[in-house]
Amino acid sequence: MQPKVILQLYPMLPADGEEGRKRARPLGRNADLYQKVLFEWLDIVKAADEMGVWGLSTIEHHLHSEGYEVGPNPGVLNAWWAGQVKNAHVGALGYVMATQDPIRIAEETAILDHITRGKYFVGFARGYQSRWTNILGQFTDTVATVSDGSANDMKNRDIFEERVMMVLRCWEEDAVSLHGNYYQAPYPIETGVVGYPAAPIAREAGAPGEIDEQGNVRRISVVPAPYKKRRPPVFVATSKSDESVRFCARHKFHPTYFAKFDSVKKMAQIYVEEAAKHGDKVTLGQRQNIVRWPHIAGSAAECDQMIRDYDIDIYKNFYGPFFPQFPTDPNTDFVQNIKDSGIYTVGTVEQVRDEWRRLYDQVPCEYITLIYHFAQQPKDSVLRELELFMTKVLPYLEAASSAPAAQAAE
Repeated sequence: MQPKVILQLYPMLPADGEEGRKRARPLGRNADLYQKVLFEWLDIVKAADEMGVWGLSTIEHHLHSEGYEVGPNPGVLNAWWAGQVKNAHVGALGYVMATQDPIRIAEETAILDHITRGKYFVGFARGYQSRWTNILGQFTDTVATVSDGSANDMKNRDIFEERVMMVLRCWEEDAVSLHGNYYQAPYPIETGVVGYPAAPIAREAGAPGEIDEQGNVRRISVVPAPYKKRRPPVFVATSKSDESVRFCARHKFHPTYFAKFDSVKKMAQIYVEEAAKHGDKVTLGQRQNIVRWPHIAGSAAECDQMIRDYDIDIYKNFYGPFFPQFPTDPNTDFVQNIKDSGIYTVGTVEQVRDEWRRLYDQVPCEYITLIYHFAQQPKDSVLRELELFMTKVLPYLEAASSAPAAQAAE
């Protein structure tokens, strides 16, 4: 069985390198440029659907006035795309739960699941950029963090896991009481919503247990339920946290690995072992999702130029400050560093095919997510690379012992 391909586009407004981005400040507020990017993005979505990708995805990031990742509302984009594609699933990788109300997310994603008639997938992420997670999530009194084992890291994880589980309960139960450490509903949890004026009809026609005999709202019923009342596939972003992988395994989520392959191999095995502890027998790679930034070119020189044009600016100025494995020193050979980073697959068709074959032979992931820095990388270039991957690389990725598809992904 071949892996399912998800195309993830980071909405990076284009500039003439770092200096051009400075001259165009604040590029993220350029409405004419965003309009152009938005509709070219739709062109890519429709073309990728015709190429046979399994999924089309975007992100949730806010307030990036530099124009690096202008992606504040994935749900709106998903709804728009859903009416434009024939076969592909749509989703986001993903909602940053420390900044989100779990009830609102349960509502929005259930509607999207209906719009797509079940071809919707949900992604959740912990968030790492305090510039906007602290602002939008201020009611949580937390900070964004990387997985460093610190007190802030643990608090961020607690909030994330609490709210993800609340979303699941809102999808799956007709009436719920959400009594968490960081979120409660109905609020206040001790009394509920006292004296609801329309209590008589709500008690008789609403979900059982919503309204008590005194006319107080004691439980909530989140509507609508997802399409066919089943959980959409859930993907969770992780880079190096074993605990995130175990969390995914316990709940049959799809860990989405933004990591070097040695880490992917380790985490994929952890997933299998943790799932087995809970009576869930999965094969290596099943429900696993490996993420890579790809470039396929006719020569090494052409590939190096693509990296210079499309990747160095964001890699140096945006990834580097957050993640210590990425350099910020201007004297770095960034082209070589990117190629050696372990998260890119770059080269000729043959080189990329051989690299993917090597990875897939060891961990036959059910999903592959390809990320392009559109629109810093122009539309036609993205489509040319994607077509090469779908026609010249993907056919060679046939698992020796095919991992069965997760039921939720059907």
